[in-house]
Amino acid sequence: MEKITEKVLQEKGSPKTSQLNQIKSLNLSRMGLKSQDLPLPLLSKLRSLEKLDLSGNMLQELPRGLSLPHLKSLDLTNNDMEDVTTLKALKNLEELRLEDNLYLTVNDEHKVLFLLPKLRMFNGKDISSTANHIRYVSSEILRKRVIGVWEKDFSLPDPPTAQSLASVEKKFVSAACTQVKYGPSSLSDYTKWRVETIAKEYLKSLTNPEEEEEEEEEEEEECTPETPVKMNGAVHSPPKRKHCDLDASGVTESPRKRRTVNEVGTPEASPRKSSRLSIAPSAEASPRKSSRVLNTPQKSSTGLSSPRKSAVNGGAVSEPSSRKSNRLQSTPLKMANSTASPKKAAVPGTPTAKRGKPEPEKKHSATPNKIARKTVKYQVPQEPASLQPLHVLQCHSKQNSPDDFSTQLWACAFEPVQNNGDATGWQQTVATCGGESVCVIDCESGHVLKKYKVPGEEFYSLAWTTLLMSREGGCARSCSILAAGGKRGIVKLIHPRVSMAYGEFRASRRAISALRFSPSHTSFLFTGAYDNKIVMWDIGGLDRDYHFKTSQLLVLETGSTPLHLCLLPSSPNTHLIAGCDSGLYSFDIQLSKNTQKRSEEMEIVFPVYKKKDKSNEYRTIDGLSFLTDDIVASKSHMQGSIYLWSWSGTRDLWKGKKKEVPAVILAELQWSSTDIPYLSLNTCPGFGYIVCGDENGRLWTYHITDLMKANFKSGKVIPSTEVLEWPSPVRPGVGPVKGPSINSVAMDPDLHYLVALSDKNMVVVWKRAKN
Repeated sequence: MEKITEKVLQEKGSPKTSQLNQIKSLNLSRMGLKSQDLPLPLLSKLRSLEKLDLSGNMLQELPRGLSLPHLKSLDLTNNDMEDVTTLKALKNLEELRLEDNLYLTVNDEHKVLFLLPKLRMFNGKDISSTANHIRYVSSEILRKRVIGVWEKDFSLPDPPTAQSLASVEKKFVSAACTQVKYGPSSLSDYTKWRVETIAKEYLKSLTNPEEEEEEEEEEEEECTPETPVKMNGAVHSPPKRKHCDLDASGVTESPRKRRTVNEVGTPEASPRKSSRLSIAPSAEASPRKSSRVLNTPQKSSTGLSSPRKSAVNGGAVSEPSSRKSNRLQSTPLKMANSTASPKKAAVPGTPTAKRGKPEPEKKHSATPNKIARKTVKYQVPQEPASLQPLHVLQCHSKQNSPDDFSTQLWACAFEPVQNNGDATGWQQTVATCGGESVCVIDCESGHVLKKYKVPGEEFYSLAWTTLLMSREGGCARSCSILAAGGKRGIVKLIHPRVSMAYGEFRASRRAISALRFSPSHTSFLFTGAYDNKIVMWDIGGLDRDYHFKTSQLLVLETGSTPLHLCLLPSSPNTHLIAGCDSGLYSFDIQLSKNTQKRSEEMEIVFPVYKKKDKSNEYRTIDGLSFLTDDIVASKSHMQGSIYLWSWSGTRDLWKGKKKEVPAVILAELQWSSTDIPYLSLNTCPGFGYIVCGDENGRLWTYHITDLMKANFKSGKVIPSTEVLEWPSPVRPGVGPVKGPSINSVAMDPDLHYLVALSDKNMVVVWKRAKN
C-alpha cells in the first residue's frame, strides 16, 4: 500500500481542503518514508505549498524534478540524505533544516547554499552573508581561474565538430579540476564540483554565446540578491552566473564524502542505538545487559532509535574466521597455512595534484599544542579487575545490515580526557573503525553517538588528540580531534563533538596502516603506511572556521609495513619504536637534527627469532605497547606468548654501534598458540593490565603487580590472570554466535571499560565491576 496518497495529503495538510493546490502547510514527519515513497505527480499538485516537514524519515534524496514553486520552508532533519543537488528545483526556498543527516558533508552544505539562491536560514542560522560570498565572490574567483586554464593551454577545434568539442571538453574539465585550487582542503570536493560545472559552462558560452546570454539574463532576473556584494573594498553588483546542471558522470556525489553537516556550535546529534546482540544467559551476569532495538520503519521522536541501526534478527556465524579482507597482498604471508593476511596490503594510491612542500604552521603548530610532560607514577591495585560483558554491537555493518558478519574491525581508542576545566571531552567514549565507517560509541549506554562513512574506503587505523581552536577575543579552546585512515592513503580529520569532518590530507599513495599522535606536541601526527614509511606531520591548530595547514617534518624508512607505533612515555620527543612486518625498530625523531629522512638506529631482536624455519621467521611484531615508562609488552606472530622487556636496558646495550640489539627480556607471558596474525595487544598502565584477544573471541588478561615485577627473570612463563570467555551473543531464533578473532582491544585509563573488536563486525564492551 502506498504511504502517500491524496487522502493522506489532505489529512496531513493545512488548511483542511479537498483541493491539493490550496494546501499551504504539510507535515509528513516520522512516517518511515523512503525516497521511492514520494510520488512526484501527486506532490507536484501542491502548487501553493509554503511549508513542508519531512523530518524523521529515511529519505536519501528528494524526487528529481519536484516542482513546488511557492515552497519557502523545508525540514529534512534526521533523514539519510546523501544527494543535496535534488533540492535545486526549489528555487524560492528561504529556510532549510538538514541536521542529523549523517551522510552529508561540509561540501554538501556549500552546494546547498549555492544551489538555492533565496535561502536565508540554514539549520536555524542566518547565512545570507556566507551564501552571497559562496554564490558570487567565490564563484567569480573560480571562474577567472578556470578561464586562465583555458587561455593558457586550450583553444576551440577547427572545425568544431561534436566529437572534437567533446574531446576538448573532457581534457579542459580534467585540467581545470587538477590545476584550480581554492579554499581549505576540507572543501576540495565542493571546489572540484564547481570548477567542473564552470568549465562546462564556459566552453558552452564559447560555442553558443547567444544561448548563454539568454540564460544568464533569465538567471539574473531570478537570482539577484537583495544586497550588493563587497569586493576589495568597493561595492559591486553581483556578477552573473548560472546554476550548474549536473550531468550523469557522477559529479553529484563525492567519492570521498566526509560525514558532517552540523555547523560549529550546533547541538550534538541525538545518540542512536546500534544493532546489537544480546549476551547469552550462560555468560556471567552483566551489571547491565544490552536490550535489543526493535526494527521499526519509523524514527522515534526522541532520536534514540534509528531505522538505519536495526536489531539483529537472524543467521548465526558457524565457521571460524578466515582472516580474509579487501586488502591486497604486498609481502609473502608469514603463516603456516594459506589464510589471507588482512594487514599485508598493496593498495595503489589515487593520483593527486602535485603539492609544494607546505611551510610549517607558525600560529597553531608546536607552541599552542605543546604539553609539559610529567612522569606519572601509578599506584597499581593489588587485586585484579572483575570485568563483565555489557554490550555487543554491530555498528559498522555494510548498508546497516544486521546480517553483516564479514566486515573486519581494526582499531579502537578512547577519547582523551581533558583536565582543563572545560568539559569538552566525553567520559567513557571510544572510537572504532572498520569497513567504510568510523564510529564514536558511549560505552555505558551502547549508543553510537556519531558515525562517519566514506563509501569505498576501508579504515585500518585511528588516533585521538587535543588541539587548540582559536576564538574571538584571542582566547583558545581545546577540542578532541580524531584522525582516521585506511586503504586510500588519506587521513580524515574529525571533530566529533560538533559532527564536523573538517578536513583531510594525503599521507601516502599506499594504504595507511598505523596512526599515532604525540602526547607532548599534540599537533604532531605519525602515519605508517604500506609504502614502508613512517611520516611525521604537523597538522597545526584550528581557527574558528576550521582552517588548518599540514607540514611534513620527518620521513622514517622502515623496510616493511609498520603495524604499531609507540613513543617513549617519559620522552616522546626523542624516540619512536615501530613494530613492523619484518621486525621491531627504533628511530631517533628529534627535530633538532637536520636530517629529515632517516633509517632506524637499531633493530631490537627477540629469542623467538631463533625458531626460524622455511615458512616463518617469527619477525612480524603484531603487538606492541608500553606498560610503564620502561617496560614494553610485545609479541611476534606465532610466538604463543608475550614478552615483557626493558627499553632502558635494551638501549644501554646499543651503545651507538650495533644495528641489531637483543631485547632485555624481563618476563614471558603465556598466550594462545594461534597462527592467526595481527591480533594486537594493549596496556592500561594505571591498573598494571595487559590484554590481548585470541582467535576464539577470548581475552587474555595479565595483572602485573609490583610483587610480580620483583619475581621477573625467574625463567618461568607467567600464566594469564584471567581469560575472559567470549560472551556468546544470541541471535533470536538462531542461537549463540561463535567466537571470532579479536583484532584489537582498548582500555580507558581508569579501566572502567574494555573494548574488543572482532573480525566479524562485532564491538564488545566489557565493564569493570565495582569492588
